[in-house]
Amino acid sequence: MKKIPMRMCVVTREKLPKYELARIVKSDDSIIVDDTGKLNGHGCYIKLDELVIMEAKKKKILDRVLETQVPDEVYDTLISKIKR
Repeated sequence: MKKIPMRMCVVTREKLPKYELARIVKSDDSIIVDDTGKLNGHGCYIKLDELVIMEAKKKKILDRVLETQVPDEVYDTLISKIKR
């Protein structure tokens, strides 16, 4: 049986399989949604759920975790990933 990598969502604080989360990376003063999961930089994971993403935006949770202001385009990208 293959081991499933688990990661913690910074908003809900629940441990989920890595494929149910999106990775956001702060790299060279830019914030990127990491589709590969391998980009260099300080990263965090967020659950791919519209309510969770909107809560993170409202409470500025990603701003605190990544220690910088996260642009609205990042949240739009995350929501568009859900709707695919």
